[in-house]
Amino acid sequence: MSNQDPSPAPVADPLAQAFVAFAVECGVLRFGEFKTKAGRMSPYFFNAGLFDDGAKLLRLAEFYAQRLLESGIEFDMVFGPAYKGIPLGAALAVELARRGRNVPFAYNRKEAKDHGEGGTLVGAPLKGRVLIVDDVMSAGTAARESIAIIQAAGATPHAVCIALDRQEMATDKGQDVPYSAVQYVQRTLGLQVCSIARLSDLMQYLEAGGHATSAQDHQRVLAYRQRYGVEES
Repeated sequence: MSNQDPSPAPVADPLAQAFVAFAVECGVLRFGEFKTKAGRMSPYFFNAGLFDDGAKLLRLAEFYAQRLLESGIEFDMVFGPAYKGIPLGAALAVELARRGRNVPFAYNRKEAKDHGEGGTLVGAPLKGRVLIVDDVMSAGTAARESIAIIQAAGATPHAVCIALDRQEMATDKGQDVPYSAVQYVQRTLGLQVCSIARLSDLMQYLEAGGHATSAQDHQRVLAYRQRYGVEES
């Protein structure tokens, strides 16, 4: 038997831990059995649509802004892809302005208008280095769509900021691949990505007994991660 001490546990990220606790408190992060877009049965589910009042959106925007400013990512404007990215991007732009960083904001429609200003884009003209804001990444599809919109407008898709990185295998044509959607966006599409929290942060929250059923939930999430997880970037 080795006399060496075991490797120390990773130091918890205070911002990520506070965010996970906030998401659980709001019912945005739930535990149970949920079917994902990839057809997997996940022991947890994150639904940013349940940040559904002004106070929750304000707190959420504070988390996004803090993580983004800590990341050091440089950008010239914010883009919120339809549909969930629209309120997220707007809330972030407001919070950044409150902190003294006023940047333009734009979003897209799913359907083009043939009256008024027309088109699919609303808000400030897309220009410079564009930051895309969304909730989670499942397959990178939304990121690719946003990239196409931004490039078509003559701007540069530069980075993505999300709430939760699930750190699990993406799928390609119905098959699991050995990289996550975030890794795909970073390595293949060439964009920087920052997230408020990751699956590893959720695991730490559960290991610390963050709520009443943490022990059972931790075992289920751990088993899911062992089956579908990817190496951290």
